[in-house]
Amino acid sequence: MGNWLINHGFSALFIVAWLGINIFLFVYYYLEYEYSPEYYYTRKIIGSALAWARAPAACLNFNCMLILLPVCRNLLSFLRGSCSCCRCGLRTQLDKNISFHKLVAYMIALHTAIHIVAHLLNFEWFNDSQQSTQKTLDAVLSDIGSNNGTWLNPIRSDDTTPTYVAFTTVAGLSGVVITLALILIITSSTDTIRRSYFEVFWFTHHLFVIFFAGLVIHGIGRIVRHQTDESMERHKYTHCQNLTEEWGEINECPIPVFEGGDPMTWKWVLGPMILYVFERSIRLYRSCQRVVITKVVVHPSKVLELQLQKKGFTMEVGQYIFINCPSISRLEWHPFTLTSAPEEDCFSVHIRSAGDWTDALQIPSPVPILVDGPFGTASEDVFQYEVSVLVGAGIGVTPFASILKSIWYKYQHSDPGLLTKKVSALRFVEATDVVTGLKQKTHYGRPNWDIEFQTIAQNHPKSKIAVFLCGPKPLAKALEQCSGKYSEVNPLGVHFHFHKENF
Repeated sequence: MGNWLINHGFSALFIVAWLGINIFLFVYYYLEYEYSPEYYYTRKIIGSALAWARAPAACLNFNCMLILLPVCRNLLSFLRGSCSCCRCGLRTQLDKNISFHKLVAYMIALHTAIHIVAHLLNFEWFNDSQQSTQKTLDAVLSDIGSNNGTWLNPIRSDDTTPTYVAFTTVAGLSGVVITLALILIITSSTDTIRRSYFEVFWFTHHLFVIFFAGLVIHGIGRIVRHQTDESMERHKYTHCQNLTEEWGEINECPIPVFEGGDPMTWKWVLGPMILYVFERSIRLYRSCQRVVITKVVVHPSKVLELQLQKKGFTMEVGQYIFINCPSISRLEWHPFTLTSAPEEDCFSVHIRSAGDWTDALQIPSPVPILVDGPFGTASEDVFQYEVSVLVGAGIGVTPFASILKSIWYKYQHSDPGLLTKKVSALRFVEATDVVTGLKQKTHYGRPNWDIEFQTIAQNHPKSKIAVFLCGPKPLAKALEQCSGKYSEVNPLGVHFHFHKENF
């Protein structure tokens, strides 16, 4: 349990806080619209569907505020650098940005569905009240205001249908556009489409621009309406609701006046939108800088090594860059871990042929390419621990090539700081190491992780040990289990901190 808290405690606390805010917003706004006096007459037409529509709308505002932040790579790199002293807390959470981005997207989809269903019911009940020939309270309320802006029911005549309102009003039409954009964004984000049809994923994901534009203008129509404060002072609904035939004829019951609420969504999303525009501006500027390919090396197993130079480029171990090859596709940017060390004059990547884009790169190279980055990963923290264990599988060895090279340079220059760091239990799953070129002895077969972890724990008692993995999920599961199994309950004992990178 103690080790689980070490590896997942901050993430769990973060998710609980996020869920708690969602629950709070939902409950708070549900009660607000279900019991507030100014919405009393609105509820007489559409009932609790009003609260069921507005509560998820509040949660949508909150999550739409968050959805862009996890994909602001430069913002995350800045945060990673500014909280370097928090190696196991916030920095670990930053490594899970895409997972959180997906969670927020699922929450947006959930609240969108609730919001849509509730509003569909609202429009049906608005329509029923407008079509009613009886002098019931909801029918009387539906006739108020005509087209002078003081109305309560958005369906203003017998000829107006819910479908007409949905496709001709600002709120209705923007809602349809938002929903269609969200459906396309989510459905095209599946692993199958993203890996096999990247341009489909890229184009549909950029519908978020239309999605956010629709969000900003969605509330301008002010369809959700309430009784004005001035009207409530003169028209007491507790007394007048049973005197509808006398409304406007007696002083104590003038005809009630209604108005729409101010649009609120833009206040939630404006800040993140500005941040994201700034983020994309930085990416554009950096991607336009000239990149020189100094060397191309073709390794076995269809691995292509590119050695590059770019003015002002600085890196840390374990970081990655995005590469674009305009001659293949102007849209596709693919991430690759840097395999060079910070001490080298150039930076390099190793690219294994594993798809259409990488296959095409093998043929025309060297060709002009664009580079954005570098960006940070969990491997940056490798020298922050007393002991570090690096595990790479297949092309997953690339994040650690940079680390191994940096260790070698530090050793060559007799860096005294290196003497206090211990890097142990290095394993490569592949039979040969085509990436680093180091004369590291290769152990054939799958390691016995129980023995490895036992040995490391015995050799480094009372130590904080980081386990860095870049490899597939089954291997991650095995290493995470061993990290928990061989960590001691004693706070002063040995503890394994597990970090996983994706490739």
